[in-house]
Amino acid sequence: MRRAPMAALMAAGALALSAVPASAASKNVKLLDNLPEAKNATAINFLRYTNAGQGNGGVANRRKALEVMLVTGRFGLKSYSLADPAHPRLLDELTAEQLRLPGDPEVRYGADGTPISTFWQNEDMDVDRKRKLAIMSRDPRAYAGTTSQEPGEPNAAGATNIAGFYVVDVRDPEDMQLITFQQLPTGHTTTCINDCRWLWSGGPASTNKQQTELGWTFGRPIIATDLSNPRRPRAYPTQPLDLFRRDGTTAYSHDVQVDAMGIAWVSGDGGTRGYWTAGRHFDPLQGIERRATPLDPIPYAGGGLPASVVGDTTGGFEHNAWRPVGDDAPEGDPRYRAGELLLATEEDFGPAAEYCRNRGQFTIASLAGSYGGEAWRSTPQSPFRLSVVGTWNPREREGSRPAGQYHPLANFCSAHYFDVDGATVTYAWYGEGTRFLDISNPANPTQFAYWRPDDGIVWASYMHRGLVYTADRTRGVDVLRLTGGAVAARRSGREVSAPPTSARQQRFLARIAGGYRPDPLTAGICVLPKR
Repeated sequence: MRRAPMAALMAAGALALSAVPASAASKNVKLLDNLPEAKNATAINFLRYTNAGQGNGGVANRRKALEVMLVTGRFGLKSYSLADPAHPRLLDELTAEQLRLPGDPEVRYGADGTPISTFWQNEDMDVDRKRKLAIMSRDPRAYAGTTSQEPGEPNAAGATNIAGFYVVDVRDPEDMQLITFQQLPTGHTTTCINDCRWLWSGGPASTNKQQTELGWTFGRPIIATDLSNPRRPRAYPTQPLDLFRRDGTTAYSHDVQVDAMGIAWVSGDGGTRGYWTAGRHFDPLQGIERRATPLDPIPYAGGGLPASVVGDTTGGFEHNAWRPVGDDAPEGDPRYRAGELLLATEEDFGPAAEYCRNRGQFTIASLAGSYGGEAWRSTPQSPFRLSVVGTWNPREREGSRPAGQYHPLANFCSAHYFDVDGATVTYAWYGEGTRFLDISNPANPTQFAYWRPDDGIVWASYMHRGLVYTADRTRGVDVLRLTGGAVAARRSGREVSAPPTSARQQRFLARIAGGYRPDPLTAGICVLPKR
């Protein structure tokens, strides 16, 4: 997780200039700029370039260090200068056309601009900060592919259904270069572990053959790749990891986050489980101390969430998670610094009428009682679940989702990616915008600011050096700052509530929902674009 001091967020007000006005429900947040050319953005990351050492590229002769923002989405990859952080400037682009593999259908958009055959999806894009590499995960649904069919198996769209990852050289952010593509059986997300010398790639749903022949019943697990040589990655597709995650059955390993201790937390169908990937540690399953490696990790802790907060009995579909630990952990509860609490997103689009009532929430759970391999021994007959400390969602705290007539898919109300800075969580909630939570008291996360544009579907929101950048399906990238009112709201300890959705936003959500369909391979937990 990227962190910047909270005080810097407030001081950033000096950078505020007028931005394109937006119709939005907003409190204690100011819009500084909007980057519409990044429409269909899914993830953002940041790199810092200095005047000495490896990774300068075209900026080597500049006097000052340069901050660069990388934005990925259906369009491919864009790089932006943050010389003026409030107003990013486009430097270069690697297009969806340039990312096409042999046999991929042509890039195509519908008459209304909806992507039909494009790059997909690169959620939670990772970077190698030392070697200046961007890792772009390719889902098999890229370029009109499917999850159910094998790579190369013909489908109605003529797609290849190929998964894997691209490695992009961004030493010169003004001239990004595609180095290679590595095909894998997985590819919804790809994450650096062990200082980015290794990668773990997971998801999405399994092909029919993977289900029947490999036993990947409810989704694809983790595949490791040695990235010591970025031009010649060495993958290990026959040594899958994070198996049997859903009470003893192999299921969708969705994403990986690595904490300050180097523990890799794998979130997905059935819960979140942490692994040591280096060093000597006690293995609770084998009962011995041994050396952990990326291909033979050692279980640490974790588990699924109870049905009371996820709406199912199998641990929930944990989309992403973060374990604060050490000096950067939130103040206010000693369990944070000790690494005893896990912050987790469950992504789940329940019926629109439920509007986030019993699923798709943010949960803070205790890791107590999970250090003995309990999550790896969990079964349907004897399930292990983490204890919930606190939760937050818009439905519980405000009138954002009043009773009314919604399009069957127009809920767009689920927790998604979040960023953590001390006790502040910056949270993307799809149609519910970006929410800012104070988690000092883990039993009572409290909203102190929000940004909910009437025309937004927010995938991810990030704090970076005093400003907030959002990846939005329809708006591109919004650049935001918290105002002084956010400080007062936090000090008061009172929840800041958003008003009910406007008629304009409800019309927008209904229109957007008409272009999506439930993903049958995730029991409707995820939604997919219609073709």
